[in-house]
Amino acid sequence: MIDLYYWGTPNGHKVTLFLEEAGPEYRVKPVNIGKGEQFAPGFLKIAPNNRIPAIVDSAPAGGGAPISIFESGAILLYLAEKTGRFLPTGARARVDVMQWLFWQVGGLGPMAGQNHHFNGYSPEDIPYARQRYVRETARLYGVLDRRLTDHSFVGGEDYSIADMAIYPWIVPYERQKQDLDDFPHVKRWFDEIAARPATARAYAVADSLKNLPPPDPVEFARILFGIEPPKVVKKV
Repeated sequence: MIDLYYWGTPNGHKVTLFLEEAGPEYRVKPVNIGKGEQFAPGFLKIAPNNRIPAIVDSAPAGGGAPISIFESGAILLYLAEKTGRFLPTGARARVDVMQWLFWQVGGLGPMAGQNHHFNGYSPEDIPYARQRYVRETARLYGVLDRRLTDHSFVGGEDYSIADMAIYPWIVPYERQKQDLDDFPHVKRWFDEIAARPATARAYAVADSLKNLPPPDPVEFARILFGIEPPKVVKKV
């Protein structure tokens, strides 16, 4: 049994994409990041960076005590190696998947995340920041589009953990001020992954949490970004 500490963010979706494809038994442990549950002491023992996702594998290969893993890229690698799925064994093919996995972790995710922040959450309108991250997101989409010109999937001809890492960060393309028609190879790849039954099941996990009470927007901004509400000055 794998316990998945999860919320419906792009990084959370990466892990449910894998689990729904590979089929190991797992249970979801929701961590409502809008209410600050990622700072609970019990969760911090599993994920010291207070970010979801994280997993605890109670039946690791070789036996022994449960293993906890945080950081989405590390989780995908762990699960791929444990199950023998979605990560090639040949040296060249493995390197292709690994480098694109780390491209997402070190590039697309952080840049798209800043895009989301300055276009959706920043309390100040900072045109330079908005334009900077929209342009960088577009550049990265272009890198991905060129890769997919002559490859069925990001790592090669087979679906892999690299695709699972990247796809959730392309899902909110409109929020990132991108048009998939500008990236035809990304669009083809995106549509193929969206049509996979396991993808629908993975996103249904997030949908199952939508009936929870929504967080207060002011409190949400304070918890996630340290944005304090403006002080109200009373007129005397």
